[in-house]
Amino acid sequence: MKIQDIQAIQLLLATPKKIAIIPHRGPDGDAMGSTLALYHFLLKFNHEPIVIAPNDFPDFLAWLPGSETVKIFEKDKQNCTRILNDADLIFTLDFNALHRVGDEMEKVLASLTKTFIMIDHHQKPDDYAAYVYSDTSIGSTCEMIFNFITLLDKKEAINIEIGTCIYTGILTDSGSFKFPGTTGNTHRIVAELIDLGVPNTQIPNLLFDNSSYSRLQLLGRALQNMKILEVHKASYTTLTQEELDTFNYIKGDTEGIVNYGLSIKGIHLTAIFIENKEEKIIKISFRSQGGFDVNQFARDHFNGGGHRNAAGGKSDVSMQETIKKFESIVSQLNKIPHEN
Repeated sequence: MKIQDIQAIQLLLATPKKIAIIPHRGPDGDAMGSTLALYHFLLKFNHEPIVIAPNDFPDFLAWLPGSETVKIFEKDKQNCTRILNDADLIFTLDFNALHRVGDEMEKVLASLTKTFIMIDHHQKPDDYAAYVYSDTSIGSTCEMIFNFITLLDKKEAINIEIGTCIYTGILTDSGSFKFPGTTGNTHRIVAELIDLGVPNTQIPNLLFDNSSYSRLQLLGRALQNMKILEVHKASYTTLTQEELDTFNYIKGDTEGIVNYGLSIKGIHLTAIFIENKEEKIIKISFRSQGGFDVNQFARDHFNGGGHRNAAGGKSDVSMQETIKKFESIVSQLNKIPHEN
């Protein structure tokens, strides 16, 4: 981040402000971890921060410190709109295009003449923010929040609450430190957080070992539905709305299922297609290993994007038509490259 931008933000934060902090729609561990870490940080300096999530966050993140204070735009549009209108500053974390918050909230944000600060690690940021900290080489927005606080010369303010939120986002967005964005600096930050007292052995249990029986049944169905395109080193699975309903789906139950496709020997590209009848879309997650860029794949074919090895998208046609399109595109790629 530019020195002059840091200095300008330091000046903005020198006096108490009303500050809205916003994650993307369908917030994951990195989105909630980064927004709540920033929330706790700003509280320490007498600001009035409020996290406003576009929609509900998964139940397995409800233990995060401060999660009970989060406002949900979809559930309280009038009040959340008022808060946004009253804010002096607006931070947008873990996304870089306003459409990622959903149509109604996007319209509210686009109408505001406020100072926006973007902190994000995805490709091709839009230009709505006055101050931008964007770095695609960093594996998580939570790692960037640690850097941001350090750049503000306030590293000593990081306590166990802030550190817990940061650790959670780093852990989830790094795939438990397996993804390519995990660097030596990632581990150095994590080491500092552990030394601070962050409960690093408890957090994985809270995140990954807290499933309901219904969620495990849903996972079983997704694994049963998996298809292998062996010649093309690809796999995919599906979950229909009927299947979600049968296994009492709640938000967060499909988190991480897409990764199972990459655990198969020889598979370098995988996807999960999840039907959402209410929104009339097929929600898609892509994962890859090595040289295949699922960010570009999602952008080119499925109205999405993300990172080189982890991206999302959507389809407005039926599940059957979506699968047919995916198989057709993959068949034209020959073999999915694995080289870095």
